[in-house]
Amino acid sequence: MKQPWRVLKKWITFALVALFVVDLGLVYIRWQSSPESVAAMRIERDQLERQAALLKGDVQRGEKIRNSLNNVQRDYDAFYKTAFLSNADGYSAIESDLAGLASKSGLRTTNIGFQQKEVKGRGVTDVSIDQTVEGDYPALVQYINGLEHSKYFYLLSDLKLDTASTGGIRLHLDLHTYFRN
Repeated sequence: MKQPWRVLKKWITFALVALFVVDLGLVYIRWQSSPESVAAMRIERDQLERQAALLKGDVQRGEKIRNSLNNVQRDYDAFYKTAFLSNADGYSAIESDLAGLASKSGLRTTNIGFQQKEVKGRGVTDVSIDQTVEGDYPALVQYINGLEHSKYFYLLSDLKLDTASTGGIRLHLDLHTYFRN
C-alpha cells in the first residue's frame, strides 16, 4: 500500500515543481515586459496631465466669463437706458438731434418722417426714420459722422444720393432707432 502513495506523491511533487517553473517563467515574462508598460504608463500619465491642464484652463476661462456677466448686464442696462429713448419723449428728442446734426454740418433738412413697429417680446419699438438732407459732400460726410457719434442709437439701413435743385447733393437716408416701451 505504500507504493501507490509514493507514486501519487511523486506525481504531485512533479506537478507542483512544474507549476512553480511555469510561474517563474510568467514572472520573468512579466518582469521583461514591465519596462515597456512603465514607459507606456508614463506617456499616458503625461497625456492625462496635459489634458488636465487644458481642462483647468477651460474652467478658468469659464469662471472669468461668468464673473464678467455682471459687468455685461450692467453695460446692457446702461446702454438700454441711455441710447434708447422712451416712447413718451423719443420723437421730439430724435427730431431735435437730427435737426441739430444737420444744422451743425451745414445741411438743409427737406423732409423727415417716422414710422413705428413694436418688436414683440423685446420691450422696444422699432422706429423707421425717413430723412432727406441737402448740401455739399463734406457736409454730408460730417452729418453721417455725427450720426455715428450721436448719444442716441441710429442704424443706417440705406442711403441714396441725388442732385439737388440748388446744385448741391441730396441725400435720402433710411435710419432706424429704438424706443423703450
